[in-house]
Amino acid sequence: MRRILLAVVFILVCSGRLAGAAETVTIAAEDDWPPYSSLKKDRSGPQGFAVDIVREAFKTQGVDVKFQVLPFARCLQYAETGKVSGCFDATKIESNSNTYCWHPTPMFEESLIIFGPSATPRTDLKVKDLEGKVVGSTIGYTYLDEFTNNKKIKHFGAVSDDHLIKMLAAGRVDFILLNGLPGYMRINADAALKGKIKAVGTLSVDSFWVAFSKKADGPHYCEVFEKGLGEIRKNGKYKEMESAFRKSLGL
Repeated sequence: MRRILLAVVFILVCSGRLAGAAETVTIAAEDDWPPYSSLKKDRSGPQGFAVDIVREAFKTQGVDVKFQVLPFARCLQYAETGKVSGCFDATKIESNSNTYCWHPTPMFEESLIIFGPSATPRTDLKVKDLEGKVVGSTIGYTYLDEFTNNKKIKHFGAVSDDHLIKMLAAGRVDFILLNGLPGYMRINADAALKGKIKAVGTLSVDSFWVAFSKKADGPHYCEVFEKGLGEIRKNGKYKEMESAFRKSLGL
């Protein structure tokens, strides 16, 4: 009888079902997109609104998240190849719609804005207005196919949003694309840019997801996350986090 009990205990330990043993999923977080997801100054992990959403959604389903903080292009590549179960913050477009497993409900929405010199007379520019112009975008980021595939636009790739802003201020490009809050945060943080750059159009308002891997346990955790996201929206936790987030930004 004693041997049988020991065997049962051993099986439970190995399966992680003893009290205190938590299920854990590894998710890659973007390292340089505040205020949604960025590496903390002490490099101890990620921070931001999207980080909180992912953590809390999984928590409702009894799953702990181990974050791996990566540059966005590598984040997506790790999810595609199954090195992690998912990557955020991703937009879903035609060219990547079959690459990842997408949960039905997006985490949040954010605008994609065209920024240009303050002397630009118009503030209603669209993709068509960018044709013939040198337009900067960040390498590895996901943009509308309508923009990316337009060969009449003179595309210029930069390694980061910060580089884009510096190139625009120096007159090396005509326009740049930045998401709303992340873009305004970077521009407003540099006093030298005051009066030099402004929003001159909005390309789109995009939804953002965790791009889950189609390999290994990705599809399973895609379903788990959708359930958790629905739960925090239902129980008021999402609204609570969103209010705190906006308040922290002075909105």
